Amino acid sequence: MAISGKKTIQQEAADNIFWTTMADLMLGLAIIFMTLFVFAMTGFTQDTVKIQQTQIQAAQEIVEKLKEAEIDAEVDKLTGNVKISNLELFDLNSYTLSAKGKKYLDKFIPIYIDTIYSKDVLKNGIANIVIEGHTDSQSYAGLKTKDQQFAKNMELSLLRANSVAQYAFKTNYDKKHSEALRKMLVVEGRSFSDPVLVDGKEDFAKSRRVEMKIRVKANNFASALGLNFGGD
Repeated sequence: MAISGKKTIQQEAADNIFWTTMADLMLGLAIIFMTLFVFAMTGFTQDTVKIQQTQIQAAQEIVEKLKEAEIDAEVDKLTGNVKISNLELFDLNSYTLSAKGKKYLDKFIPIYIDTIYSKDVLKNGIANIVIEGHTDSQSYAGLKTKDQQFAKNMELSLLRANSVAQYAFKTNYDKKHSEALRKMLVVEGRSFSDPVLVDGKEDFAKSRRVEMKIRVKANNFASALGLNFGGD
């Protein structure tokens, strides 16, 4: 009985050491994870600040240049969003640029591109220039399902974005930027996935648009400087 009791005490002592060790290990791991989390959040905050600074500076630069050229554009100086009102880039259901659309791009694109590449802080902080097409959600005749409607509008939105991209290279921007532009330029179609709402209802005219966005570098975190062009 004495031997049995002695073994029980030893076993209990071993168990206590085991659980103490496990508790210390878990506490240590918790501290490590908390530290990594704090570092991650701090890094993200720094990246966000860098992105915002680049956005604001780019927006201010573009605003100044557009005003100098007397080009009508509404620019949000905090978010970098630019809205171009009453611009008809395309005829209804067409991806061919209208004469009015070409005339506007002839003025806008050189200012936009040359401004982006005018300063190293902007040029080196940009990952991509995205030309993004959008449509409204009105239905095509003969297409029965929502998926068919979405796919058809996806095609149209992509073709429109590509038309703007192709024409951009024909404008009178400083051609020394062509190589950088070819590497950065991205064309995307969004169909009617991102409509413009007014009082909770879709504004079809505003939903039909082409957006140009700058995706900003910041340790693999990206944001966008958005430019909206209205289209019929």
